[in-house]
Amino acid sequence: MKLTMQPNRALSMIRSFLKNVRGNYALATVAVSVPLLGALALGVDYSEMSRERQFTLNALDAAAIATARRLIEGASDEELRSYAKTFFNANAGSIDPNRVSLSLVLPTDTTGGGTLKMSANLTYDPVFLDAFERLRGDYSELTNFSASTEVKLKNTVEVALVLDNSGSMDYTGTGSGKKRIDLLKAAAKQLVDTLAEQSTQMKQLSKPVQFGLVPFAASVNVGAGNANAAWMDTTGASPVHHENFDWESLGTASGTPDFYVQNIAGVRWARGKNWGMLKDTRLTRFTLFDYIRKTTTLSNGGTTIEKVAQWEGCVEARPSPYNLDDEAASISTPATLFVPMFAPDEVGNVYTKQWVYRNGRWEEVVVTFSQQNSWWDDHSDKTETDAASQLKRQRSMQKYLIVAPDSVLKPKAHEGPNSSCSTKAILPLTDVSTTTGVNTVKTAIDAMEALGGTNVPEGMAWGWRVLSSQAPFTGGRVETEKGNDKVVIVLTDGQNTYYSPDTLGYRDNANLKSIYSNLGYAGVNYNNSTTTRIFMNTTVSKSTYTNANYTNAMNQQFATLCANAKKNNLTVMTVALDLNSNNATEKAQIDALSACSSESRFRRDASGNPAKLFWNATGSSLAEDFKKIADELSNLRIVS
Repeated sequence: MKLTMQPNRALSMIRSFLKNVRGNYALATVAVSVPLLGALALGVDYSEMSRERQFTLNALDAAAIATARRLIEGASDEELRSYAKTFFNANAGSIDPNRVSLSLVLPTDTTGGGTLKMSANLTYDPVFLDAFERLRGDYSELTNFSASTEVKLKNTVEVALVLDNSGSMDYTGTGSGKKRIDLLKAAAKQLVDTLAEQSTQMKQLSKPVQFGLVPFAASVNVGAGNANAAWMDTTGASPVHHENFDWESLGTASGTPDFYVQNIAGVRWARGKNWGMLKDTRLTRFTLFDYIRKTTTLSNGGTTIEKVAQWEGCVEARPSPYNLDDEAASISTPATLFVPMFAPDEVGNVYTKQWVYRNGRWEEVVVTFSQQNSWWDDHSDKTETDAASQLKRQRSMQKYLIVAPDSVLKPKAHEGPNSSCSTKAILPLTDVSTTTGVNTVKTAIDAMEALGGTNVPEGMAWGWRVLSSQAPFTGGRVETEKGNDKVVIVLTDGQNTYYSPDTLGYRDNANLKSIYSNLGYAGVNYNNSTTTRIFMNTTVSKSTYTNANYTNAMNQQFATLCANAKKNNLTVMTVALDLNSNNATEKAQIDALSACSSESRFRRDASGNPAKLFWNATGSSLAEDFKKIADELSNLRIVS
């Protein structure tokens, strides 16, 4: 039977039921209490859950930042994961570590920068919610909380500007109307200004951008103030140190017991009472700078004795392989020490008689021959003309110990014993986040002068050493520190040069095969070996003493140096200035610079491959090319 009810009657019955509360009050109270107590319990759990959520967020942020700092300091992946967990737990308040699972994702780019990601998953332990599980159903979304944070690692950058200061830099730059050296100064200073402005925005980093300057020509000047540095050969132990000096020419213990030189394991000692204050001291090139003297007449008519020259700060290249790496200088390996340059006094005027036909008859005349760097009187027979006699005469040390008369002129700067030393001293890494630092770097750039030959590998080798964390220059961050880039920028306007005397208009009386420079003489073999330093570890002919062969040897050394530098995580940027690709020699230098350069991490070439960090610049394009270099350096620092 189906019962039906009129709508009006049904509505009336409902209203009557709602008004009737006799005997249902307790039941209604219980029914209302359940949701009220549930809401109160939920509030308690929600409050505690919110507190733990905030603790988790705070601890997560703190742990991520702290771990990023440890990452930059060079900690291993295992150490970082342990450190992150320990740091999080220490800052998570009363949260039970067993209820938190952490995840740490480290940057995959070990060369610096990148993003560190850290996440946490918290399982909340409810106070009251279990009692209402049946009423609420699944509440896992309330008791499981996940959060993550990211730390973008801002790179620090250390830049060594290795800039050509050879004589050709005084030429006018193509399409500019200005000297190349002046164009270079302006472009380099603009580069420093650009990176300095960015560095001031990175307050949370110490020394975010540093610049060092290595002016190079035929050699590199490390600074005369480093004469007594531990990495300098102050004792004469290096096999290079006495390469062109015959100390034994001063005598022997049996022949001249009051004044002679004793050779002990390659170190020369002054022996005998006639040495005066030098008695029983080591004899070195520094000794020569201090000992070579001349008489000078004073304004009052009296006389005084003064030194002829002071060491200007240039050093010879270390023998291979140490000229092509950053091996630490150590007295236990004497060849790693740096030897001060001292250009020997070369054979002076050599007189010989020759018969010449003139005025209708034969006459015997005196002909004079001179070498390139004759700056001191030899005090010996000047009629001997054979090469062996002239080499012996050049190597003799007796001439240096005779006080010269007032009529003898002192060598000028960059001449005499400082021949081939023409550049300003290296500027170590300098923080450009301060005005003082910027001004220091720009002042050093402005002081550069164009003078001398070209030795690109020696310049680059010292650029590497400026960036290094170990001596000679220790301003660089440790090589294991992540988030830091070491960049060497090499610019040159010509091929590597080493000159034979005849190409400069001089006669090679002593058969030295070259002028003196930071690789010594091309005709003097290294440490009684069968080859000379300029040819060591190269495949060029070891018996072809020409400028072209010297250039080829130096190009090979440069290639080896570039490979070594990049293998040690240096970023190499190279610039060829006003080099003509139609000239075979200059084309070889262009190719060498391009091959040396690293690949960009940010740009692609037309083929889609990483672009080379090489610029073939002209005088008119140099400023714009340096702006592109600034963009590359900016990208190294700033992670978006």
